[in-house]
Amino acid sequence: MACDKSFSSGHMLLSPEKVGVVDHFRILIHSNVHEREFVDSSAGGGESFRWRWIMFVSILAQKLLLLVAKPMSWIGSAIEFWLNLLSSNQNSGGLLVNCLRGKVMMPDKESGSFISIIGNLDRRVEWDTCNRPGDREYYAALSMMASKASYENEAYLQTTVTHHWQMEFLGFYDCWNDYLGKATTQAFILRDRDTIVVAFRGTEPLNADDWCSDIDLSWYKLPDVGKIHGGFTKALGLQKNLGWPNRPLRMQGPVAYYTIREKLRSLLGNNDKMKYVLTGHSLGGALAILFPAILDMHGETWLMERLEGVYTFGQPRVGDHKFGEFMDRVLKECEINYFRFVYGNDIVPRLPYDNSAFMFKHFGRCCHFNTKYEGKIIEEEPNKNFLSPLHVIPMMMDAWHELVRSFTIHREIGPGDKEGLLLRTFRVIGLLIPSIPAHSPRDYVNSTRLGASQLFRHQQ
Repeated sequence: MACDKSFSSGHMLLSPEKVGVVDHFRILIHSNVHEREFVDSSAGGGESFRWRWIMFVSILAQKLLLLVAKPMSWIGSAIEFWLNLLSSNQNSGGLLVNCLRGKVMMPDKESGSFISIIGNLDRRVEWDTCNRPGDREYYAALSMMASKASYENEAYLQTTVTHHWQMEFLGFYDCWNDYLGKATTQAFILRDRDTIVVAFRGTEPLNADDWCSDIDLSWYKLPDVGKIHGGFTKALGLQKNLGWPNRPLRMQGPVAYYTIREKLRSLLGNNDKMKYVLTGHSLGGALAILFPAILDMHGETWLMERLEGVYTFGQPRVGDHKFGEFMDRVLKECEINYFRFVYGNDIVPRLPYDNSAFMFKHFGRCCHFNTKYEGKIIEEEPNKNFLSPLHVIPMMMDAWHELVRSFTIHREIGPGDKEGLLLRTFRVIGLLIPSIPAHSPRDYVNSTRLGASQLFRHQQ
């Protein structure tokens, strides 16, 4: 990885595939881990035990994920097939009747009606027409719906954007990860009047590659930029042994950053009034905010000026304090809106931890919503590291409120907002681990529909 050093002033790269059992446990005993084959580090001294423990856990988790990657994929496919089999035949009763009649409707994974596990948590597809184009509520609501839709296949996206939202579908991209040697990053682009939306797909529940990107705590220190999360950087399109050249020098497949950058150049060049928005949920949010950072590194002033804003939902931390200062300066100079939405006790925005060992920091405005979907713009979400014992009882109370609300919300808002059995099951799990259901896109959609207007009005 020697060439990786040419674009960064420092780095720490983990290679779990090179770690044997004995070497793995030696991480906890010996401080000179930078001398090991599975660690490429610019640091010359010994590592603290706290950081070595983090490395140990990160490598262990990635190795376990790689070990169970295929079973996870099979289980995910089986769950999706079953959920779509039920919906294709209306329900379990309809499936039984169709079985007896010999007329079972089999789902097609590539069809416009096939829905992912994430999509089954919230099957709403209709666009909220109350929002006026150009309002911040409009950008937030459209961004969240696009972020939720990004988990689906191309045919579903085209059907939803074209027929349900009455907007223009501009493309779906399955992008190459040079470090994993396969396509792992997905994004799609749509247009509504003079607004282009680029939505990055987040972490799929049973996709080992996505989880490996999330927990890969490798980092790169870029000159005048700061340290950034290695897993997210690789998913966006970092080229192995090449870094971030202005133009991709080796393409085994479309690379997210370069492919989307060229598409934006083409689309924006034909209309001086056109602006674009970057968005994503979970991992997708991390990619959305890293995209303008690389644009600025490459001196893409024209594209930065056309960027209206970045709207992320349940986004994890992506860099250190210096990176946050760099991004604050860039966003301010280019007059780019950045809103980081956090719902309730969602654990993902609280990872990686903001402490001396992890070094990760958030930046920009945090739009935090409580379980009543009341929003407030604050500097940092409450209980920022999800570890405080003072928050245990309030989190459990919120989890009970969310479960009870799932049976009543359709009466308060409308029949279309009724929650299904799958999400209610997650709500029950949330009684033990309150953060799990809080990360689902459904509560973020509700937040933008029910609370964003009041939140932005207070900010203005």
